[in-house]
Formats: sequence, structure tokens, C-alpha cells
Amino acid sequence: MITFGDTTYTINQIRKGEGHHLANPFKEAFAFCEQWLNGKDSFVLQTSGSTGLPKKVTVSREQLEESAKATKTFFGFSKGCKMLCCLDTEKVAGKMMLVRALEWEGELKVIAADANPLKGFENEHFDFVALVPLQVENSLTSENGTLALSQVKNIIIGGAPISSRLRAQLSRLPGRLFQTYGMTETVSHIALADLKSNGDLIYRALPNVQIKVDDSNRLMILAPMGGNSWLQTNDIVKLESEDAFTWKGRADRVVNSGGVKLHPEEIAAEIGDLVQLYFPQSMFFLTGIKDDKLGQALALVIEGKENAVAGELLLQKAKSLLPKFHNPKQILFFPQFKLTSSGKIDQLRTLAK
Repeated sequence: MITFGDTTYTINQIRKGEGHHLANPFKEAFAFCEQWLNGKDSFVLQTSGSTGLPKKVTVSREQLEESAKATKTFFGFSKGCKMLCCLDTEKVAGKMMLVRALEWEGELKVIAADANPLKGFENEHFDFVALVPLQVENSLTSENGTLALSQVKNIIIGGAPISSRLRAQLSRLPGRLFQTYGMTETVSHIALADLKSNGDLIYRALPNVQIKVDDSNRLMILAPMGGNSWLQTNDIVKLESEDAFTWKGRADRVVNSGGVKLHPEEIAAEIGDLVQLYFPQSMFFLTGIKDDKLGQALALVIEGKENAVAGELLLQKAKSLLPKFHNPKQILFFPQFKLTSSGKIDQLRTLAK
């Protein structure tokens, strides 16, 4: 059974198309489920646009099935598991929640994608929920939201890296929690990292997924959910074993500062707690800006009102925290970041402002 908003439908009712009176966003989700149950072979997905211009990707039914099967094997889910979909079902992460429910014969509740989706679910128990970091952050700001998170047995979090502060908060929850690695081309995740583990996050490949790196240490993936041909990514990683890796950052975001190659995402993880100390609850990212002397200089971009005093203190502290040449040279303030529909920071659109 799948519940769209407040209305529950059996699989047979969905197959017959009895939910077309539903309003958006449930109408689109229902239509996808109807197409799936009636054997549609291919689907068009749209990338989020967080790392480039949004584009449409055509994937096969088999890819979606393989992704659902691998996740089920990893977690050991059985028929009837209770699931919550609170992601945009027009994007791959939301669509895969629909596919999993249909393929696993689970009980799924679909709600509108919201920044605080677990509000009102304090007394509900779910076996599986997928979230983005912003949703997790907002849930943890209240006692009820924290209680709702603690009722979930298995949580996967994707769409953006998780700060060390958030990871520490999540470690106190009783359920299993994983950060995902994946993309639209692999129809959701191909690897998961245990957020309760110690040290660096190590992503472990799902069953039947093969990984390797090219000469530039960019990850390459061979997986059934990726179409069974080697997929070249733009992510720089360090292989920890034949089926595990740590993520360093994106090759197209590497900042070459005076000949030193810097990975903004890796540095952001190191100074995340420091940024929150001086600019609580503020989103941020690191990027390269033109510099006459260095070629590129690393800049810290923070959402919110400019605070020169706090910013200078932050930069001084960062120097003592980071390796030589890795510290940001200046801070840029933006009143409000542009976000993608999945809650990621849209760096291109933000900087274009």
C-alpha cells in the first residue's frame, strides 16, 4: 500500500489509475507508480544542477530495479517494511523511494518535500527514511523532531556532505545512519558510509558494484544500476580497499592556489565546526576566486549578514587549524543562497548573483 498525503491506495488501485484526482505533488508520484506497475521500460530523470547545468538522463527499468535490489540486500529489508518518502519525487532520490516500496512490497507514506518533514511523526515508527542534510538539521532543532528521528530504524542521508557537528549529533540516535554516495546516472546511491563509525567516512560499495580510480584519482564505477558500463565520475577519492573509498572532493572544484591543489569540500569538513562557532546555523561553502598573485585564492562563502569582526576571528582560527596554504584568504557574504529542489547549495547560481 502507498499513502499519498492522506489517501491510501492498494497496488491494484494504483495500477488502474484511480488516483488521478490527486493534486500536486502527489499526482506526479502516483502517475510514476502507475507507469511502473504497468511495465514501463524507461524513465527520464533530471539532475539537480548543483554541479552544473541541470540535464535530463534516460535510465532503464532494470537500472532502477537493480538499485532497489542492492539497497534491500544491504539493509536486509523484508516484505511489509514501513517507509516514508519526504523528498521531491520528480528527482531520482524521491522516485527511488517509490520504486523501493513497489519492489519490496513495503508500506510507503508519501508527503510533500519539506524542510522539516518529520514534524507530526513523533509517534510513528519507520523502518526506512531518506533525507537531505537540511531536513536532518531542522529536525534536530526541536525535541519532537529529534524524537521522530529516533523512531526510524534506518536513515540514509544524501545530496550534500554532512558536517562533523551534525555527524556527532546523529551518533546519539539509536537507529542506523548512513551517508550516501551516488548520482542520477546511477539512479541513487552506489555506496554507503556508516555515520556512527569513527574517523574518516568510508564509503562501501553496494553488492555487485565495482570501483576503481583513473590516473587522476577520479572514481570510476561499474554497476548494474549504472548501466553495466564503466562510468567516469568527476569525484576525487582515495581507495581504501577494492570496494571502499574516502571522498576528497570534485575535480572540477579543485582550487589551484599558487601551485597547491586544494579540495574545497575536504577543507569545508575540517572547518565546519569553526564556521558554526562564529556564524551559527549558517550555510557555507568554499570556492576559488581569481587572484593576481596566486592564480586562484580560496574563499569562504557564508550565507547571512556581513560581520567583519567575526569573519576576521574565524580566518585567524582557521590558520591554526588547517595545514599550511589550506586556509581561506577571505570571506564573501551572501544574504541568501540559491538552493536546488533537493536542498543542496546551488553554487553556480549563488555566485552568479
